[in-house]
Amino acid sequence: MSLLSQTDDIFFSQAGLDRARTTVLVEGALHGADDGELFMEYAQSESFAWDDGRLKSASFDTSQGFGLRAVADEATGYAHSSVLTEDAIRRAGDTVRAVHAGHGGIMAEAPIGTNRLLYASSNPLDLVPFGAKVSLLEKIDAYARSRDSRVRQVSASLTGEWQAVQIIRADGTRVADVRPLVRLNVSVVVGEGDRMETGSHGAGGRRTYEQFLEPSVWQAHVDEALRGALINLASIDAPAGEMPVVLGSGWCGILLHEAIGHGLEGDFNRKQTSAFSGLLGQRVAAPGVTVVDDGSIDGRRGSITIDDEGTPSQCTVLIEDGILKGYMQDRLNARLMGVRPTGNGRRQGYAHMPMPRMTNTVMRGGDKDPAEIIASVKRGIYAANFSGGQVDIVSGKFVFSASEAYLIEDGKLGAAVKGATLIGNGPDSLTKVTMIGNDSAMDSGIGVCGKAGQGVPVGVGQPTLRIDGLTVGGTKAA
Repeated sequence: MSLLSQTDDIFFSQAGLDRARTTVLVEGALHGADDGELFMEYAQSESFAWDDGRLKSASFDTSQGFGLRAVADEATGYAHSSVLTEDAIRRAGDTVRAVHAGHGGIMAEAPIGTNRLLYASSNPLDLVPFGAKVSLLEKIDAYARSRDSRVRQVSASLTGEWQAVQIIRADGTRVADVRPLVRLNVSVVVGEGDRMETGSHGAGGRRTYEQFLEPSVWQAHVDEALRGALINLASIDAPAGEMPVVLGSGWCGILLHEAIGHGLEGDFNRKQTSAFSGLLGQRVAAPGVTVVDDGSIDGRRGSITIDDEGTPSQCTVLIEDGILKGYMQDRLNARLMGVRPTGNGRRQGYAHMPMPRMTNTVMRGGDKDPAEIIASVKRGIYAANFSGGQVDIVSGKFVFSASEAYLIEDGKLGAAVKGATLIGNGPDSLTKVTMIGNDSAMDSGIGVCGKAGQGVPVGVGQPTLRIDGLTVGGTKAA
């Protein structure tokens, strides 16, 4: 069954809408606007949380609704409702028409269609029984406690989503997508004497639960969480000061995502509020630094067959060999900047307007062996994992906390350290990249990005990197 047929069944056969009359309503609401669409969504989600040796919570939710948007110049009219009826769409049309009354715009062309599918449309919530999901979390708890006597607490969660969307434009063009999404997360607390430390690990993507049910898979996630906790249990205080920092591959790309990714989104650059505004064609990073945003990678957490405006996802080159090449664009900002949309118009759900958002943001690999990069550092820090951070889009300044980090002394990894924070400026840090590893990797599929109150799933990736002159905030002088 095609995605349009599958979503026709949800929004028209089951919801009772008439497709032809709905299209007429959209055309009437958007006549005279520059752009806009009807975004219809049906979503199911569930969540299981295990803690303190028992199932702490289990939830299931179903939602449906629509958002109708009309755009005139920079102004946007938006109305949404959880009631999916022709009367509700008609009333929404009356609301959004106010934004383009007397405007006389010409509706922008519809996105070019795509036959590409990046993931199956199966609903992960239906394919595995309730009891098997709870049993998985129970097995995770028992396995983690059996691995080491120092395990004090085990927490595990399993979440799944299934989202069906259909987008209708004023000219009757229709596109659809059906998006599965799952995630498993494990957290382990270990203790020795009065000291306790935590380690966590997880994975996910646009697939179903079956892979998580394999013992070799979920046990590997437990082992990794336990490994991190035990490393932190033996850690010493982190040094403070300016020094070379080596970032590990994969999830450490979250620093890239936050420190420069948001600054390369189209809305900030159109409004000249990004540290990268007006720098197209100029060198913004060290030679060898190439960064892309790629929503077209099969099955990844941040991948989307089409974005939430109907534009097919693509691989967008942002920085190539250190030169700024482009920004991530939705339709509104692309039109106002005179460029093409890049498939980055995303929204949390039908109650939210789309905006430029990242998908899978990745730095390409270089030619250095990771061991060679570490061996090049006389004294510094190796950050293998991060727990979170903050960035100021205008200035580019960031602060990130390392959840797993080590001293580098005389080119060798030393003791694990705790309390290490990395402080710097995104654009400035890009110019201080001195070595790029040949081990570029994606994260395991756990990322969620927040912007303007909206959260969407994302992916990150990078190779091992050496960045000189970062400030490390620690608890003792270097």
